Amino acid sequence: MRFDICSIFPESFDSYFGASILKRAQASGKIEIRTWNIRDFARDKHGTTDDTPYGGGAGMLMKPEPLFECVDAVLAEGPSREETRVILFSAKGKLFTEKDAVRLTRYKRLILLCGRYEGVDERVAEHLADEEVSIGEYVLTGGELPAMVVTDAVARLLGGVLGNDESAQTESHTEEGVLECPQYTKPEEYRGYSVPKVLLSGHHAEIERWRKEHSKKSDMLLKG
Repeated sequence: MRFDICSIFPESFDSYFGASILKRAQASGKIEIRTWNIRDFARDKHGTTDDTPYGGGAGMLMKPEPLFECVDAVLAEGPSREETRVILFSAKGKLFTEKDAVRLTRYKRLILLCGRYEGVDERVAEHLADEEVSIGEYVLTGGELPAMVVTDAVARLLGGVLGNDESAQTESHTEEGVLECPQYTKPEEYRGYSVPKVLLSGHHAEIERWRKEHSKKSDMLLKG
């Protein structure tokens, strides 16, 4: 699967995508991640990508031309438009969930548009992006962190990206509203805190029952 990330700060992705699981997934050819500098598609020598909003207001908006033309360049490299999903990160977008991550694995490529300033010209949302996404009910300075989050969440669901594909099937949010049960590793006792005896019993049915009983419902946590 291919991830094309359009940003005015493409260098901000180097450290995260150059380490650990995503680095190995790229090296093995399981995924491809490319970053594009939106400023390369600006219309003037200064690489201007923002301007004042019509009607007045605080801040600056990202101009439509560089974003549209950046996506045109990405699409020219294939796969087809039908196999591609264009996502704009926006504070007014739909909240991203694990269910969305699973849905997005059906595409061969994701084009991720990182806004900045006060946002982007609405024509980008209406006529270029397939959907607007937010990763939380708060405001960030740009779409770069959401792009990392979505890339990570989707990539880890692809076959062969994780060392053990079963890991992605048994985690929090795999079943809607359910969080993963507590987990423990060695040593058996540390500073007087012990691992639950049932996990040491070797009785698989009892262990499975304990794990189901101790999985937390996300709505219960919110009420608590």
